[in-house]
Amino acid sequence: MVVASAEKSLETMWVEKSEGVMTVTLNRPDRLNAFTKQMAEDWFTVLDDIDADDDVRAVIVTGAGRGFCAGADLSGGGGTFDPANAKGHGKGDAAREHRDEGGLLTLRIFRCLKPIIAAVNGPAVGVGVTSILPMDIRLASTKARFGFVFARRGVVPEACSSWFLPRVVGINRAMEWVATGRVFDAEEALAGGLVTEILEPDALLPRARELALEIAENTSGVSVALAPDDVADARRVASDGSPSTRFEGDELYGRTRGQPRGRDEFSREETPDFPAPCFARFPERHRAPRRASVRTLNRTRAFDQVARALTHHRDDLDE
Repeated sequence: MVVASAEKSLETMWVEKSEGVMTVTLNRPDRLNAFTKQMAEDWFTVLDDIDADDDVRAVIVTGAGRGFCAGADLSGGGGTFDPANAKGHGKGDAAREHRDEGGLLTLRIFRCLKPIIAAVNGPAVGVGVTSILPMDIRLASTKARFGFVFARRGVVPEACSSWFLPRVVGINRAMEWVATGRVFDAEEALAGGLVTEILEPDALLPRARELALEIAENTSGVSVALAPDDVADARRVASDGSPSTRFEGDELYGRTRGQPRGRDEFSREETPDFPAPCFARFPERHRAPRRASVRTLNRTRAFDQVARALTHHRDDLDE
């Protein structure tokens, strides 16, 4: 079943929902699904709907056509990242008040209550690759290519990638990819831990759906929603040398105490039937603020170089 937002239609993506799985397809194939402000707004709308819909238990994200997401749409040329063209989200100077839409999106994906599976079907560079870092499972087609190309465009990494990337692949690998800015293939992405599986193009979405259905049919939505918080808490306290078990204990004996069915039915070797809707138990995390504090990126240099680099950027993806 193809569905649209309950509030408005989507301009840059389409959404399909069946059997508890929502598939989000970025839909600007003529631009390799390049990221725009409108795409960001569509993303926020879809993510709000995902969290609000108790029938959605897992999400798949992919791209229409031969690309996943070719990064920011650079059709605006050298002024694409010019702070003078930014729209402020508060009072004061627009350039100072501007927030990175990719970063706001990344944080919103990170706060999503439902697990998100990235099915990278083609080129994913710039914000196209940084936006998958907070997703829970990342699969790649043999035709996928990745690139943290910021240094080659005269800009700096965005979308909170300086926080997420080292945690996903390690500091050394993250620095190699960011410093060189090169585009690399799915094999290197797998070796570096960016993705967990490489599949033939026609097997990518079926495998993503297989994983999504496994989650939807066999797990507690409450438990799955809590898992990213537990992992994030463990990462945070580990850096302080503090024990992390108290966070897990609080969740295990606190917010999941009303979910005994999974444990009881497991002991009887039965498939559990979890009755409590995920969203109803987590109203405080629904519609997480889009304008959360994000490091404001200083991209005041080499804007004219971005337009000149666009041609090379497209050539890299076509090779």
